[in-house]
Amino acid sequence: MRILQIAQTLDLRTGGVARAVVLLSEAIAQAGHAVEIVTLDSPAAEWRGTTSLKVHSVGTGRGGYGYARSLLPWLRKYGGNFDRVIVNGLWQYSSFAAWRRYAGSEIPYYVFPHGMLDPWFKRTYPFKHLKKWLYWPWGEFRVLRDARAVIFTSEEERRQARESFWLYHCREKISPLGVEASEVVSSEEFFARFPDLREKRFMLFLGRLHPKKGCDLLIDAFARVAPNDPSLALVLAGPDQTAWQSELRSRASQTGVGERVHFTGMLEGSLKWAALKAAEVFVLPSHQENFALSVAEALASEVPVLVSDRVNIWREIDADKAGYVEHDDLAGTERLLERWMATSPEARKTMRANARRCFEQRFEIYRAAETLLRILE
Repeated sequence: MRILQIAQTLDLRTGGVARAVVLLSEAIAQAGHAVEIVTLDSPAAEWRGTTSLKVHSVGTGRGGYGYARSLLPWLRKYGGNFDRVIVNGLWQYSSFAAWRRYAGSEIPYYVFPHGMLDPWFKRTYPFKHLKKWLYWPWGEFRVLRDARAVIFTSEEERRQARESFWLYHCREKISPLGVEASEVVSSEEFFARFPDLREKRFMLFLGRLHPKKGCDLLIDAFARVAPNDPSLALVLAGPDQTAWQSELRSRASQTGVGERVHFTGMLEGSLKWAALKAAEVFVLPSHQENFALSVAEALASEVPVLVSDRVNIWREIDADKAGYVEHDDLAGTERLLERWMATSPEARKTMRANARRCFEQRFEIYRAAETLLRILE
């Protein structure tokens, strides 16, 4: 098959959608299919060169909606060269342009919402949700309604999507995302970069420093349990996308754990895998998380995961006993840390094996690509 992926951006600093597009596209290409990607990035974007796939950058979109006059003409000129089209994300011009080009045509298109129909946004940003309602009937509702399939990455995401708008109709499918198996690395690379952590056991948060990720809850919960284990540290690894890091540092200092909370910035490549190799446990107390590729990476590295029940793959983690799950509040986050600290060495060893098994059976990238291809075929 000849497959076109449409994505707003492939800049990995923007979050998991860009990385998911690249990983799935490369896995599908290795299965023998021709894959190309069109984005609303500048042709001179810094990320270019991170994938060997053919990428068409048609120009940067304007504003939060990402309107780009060049996209629809490009799709009309070249879009007929493909057998299947995958639209990644909603509430952006790229999805509407794809609908205008492909709705009713002989070429079917598919939509990955990537968590953008989660009712958390409705509760948290009611004014923005009202504005979306004004757009929904003639915009995204039609995009979903006319797609050959709307692909959710978990049963939890599919269930929640039905709660955002009462005017809702689509053909629902489920195809999880995935990550590659962990690189064989030594933790020494991480400790060489951050020598202050060499002799410490640490919990690892890996993701954007963003309020929806619950970083503030994690610091407060860590401050409460830290006196019970003076040898334990907390590492927050990720880009400071919203200029929040200074406030988080102050919060750690005010709660008495400033010297035990470490910020590393964004970790990529072998350095990221080395951090996972060195970590005792992974923790993500998010308020909203569609899939969380970082969770899958931790599982691939045999690292147990502590997550909130707002991470949409929590049911799979709980079923496979690959970690612990609690609510996305301070009490729940504190329970996550306490449960891990109370876990015996033998039980931790078992949980590590469960984590790897969970990854292999559910979230390995080639298994994910096979599931997606069955839908496309």
